[in-house]
Amino acid sequence: MARPRDSRVDEAILTATRELLAESGYAGLTMDAVAERAQIGKAAIYRRHATKQEMVFAAAVHGADLPAPPDTGTLLGDLTALVQEIVDHMTNPAAAAALPGLMGDIAGSPELAARFEDTMVTRQKLAIGELLDRAVTRGELTVVPDVALVHALVSGPVFAVIYMQNRSPERLPQQLGVLLHAALTTPSRTA
Repeated sequence: MARPRDSRVDEAILTATRELLAESGYAGLTMDAVAERAQIGKAAIYRRHATKQEMVFAAAVHGADLPAPPDTGTLLGDLTALVQEIVDHMTNPAAAAALPGLMGDIAGSPELAARFEDTMVTRQKLAIGELLDRAVTRGELTVVPDVALVHALVSGPVFAVIYMQNRSPERLPQQLGVLLHAALTTPSRTA
């Protein structure tokens, strides 16, 4: 029987990664520097994170375990709260230092992209699926829409506003929540 992982080591790795991202940026971050700052061996990092990119995403955005999606009692409220959570994750200092370079690494490596999909994106889609299932149960939606597409419609605009347009996301949760709600609840018309 394997001994349980030490949560103090987990937190030391994440804290060291956040600090080093703020100091050196994504390109300057190394596993050696994280190990030294966290005062642990590199093997401890690799037992928790297979790649630098996974470690950075866990420290800067979210780890593999996501909390349940927001449940405000309405689809509009849930979507608005979800967008707010994504904005909060993407605008913290560690994420701001890491995400542009991290996305470049992932886009440039099919192997890394597949691993990222398996370890992080799948969990995000499961949370969105749960949010949409609740809307069906409440009668706000008749069927669960394409979860992967909704995932893209929720996270893509947040990334674009913050990192591509360099605009403040201050009103984005309310604006995007309304747009997503309208898109999901408007009956599709076929010609």
